[in-house]
Amino acid sequence: MKKLTLALLGSALLAVAPLASAADLAAGQAAYQKFNCASCHGADAKTSTMPTYPILAGQHADYLEHALRAYKKGQQGEPASANVRKNAIMGAFAVQLSSQDMKNIAAWLSSLPSPLSTK
Repeated sequence: MKKLTLALLGSALLAVAPLASAADLAAGQAAYQKFNCASCHGADAKTSTMPTYPILAGQHADYLEHALRAYKKGQQGEPASANVRKNAIMGAFAVQLSSQDMKNIAAWLSSLPSPLSTK
């Protein structure tokens, strides 16, 4: 009986764990607007103001989240590497973001239709 109770408890925790860190698309859109990402990447995240600025709509969420973390690390003074990006503009924005903001923004951007996606 004790093993069954532990197994059920463990299963319940595993089922609820993803919900605790799930991304919020509405919060991602709100953060994109709040931090004025559209000033470079466009309001639709696919019409950048300059050709050198990447299209973000439709990009993989894990890639976007990794990039934001790398810019934040770069702004915090870590030496450049594959996991640290040095860019004064992106770093200044990324340093203001919480981990949940990054997750939400990345999820929202990846959910958008774009020429990058086949959804």
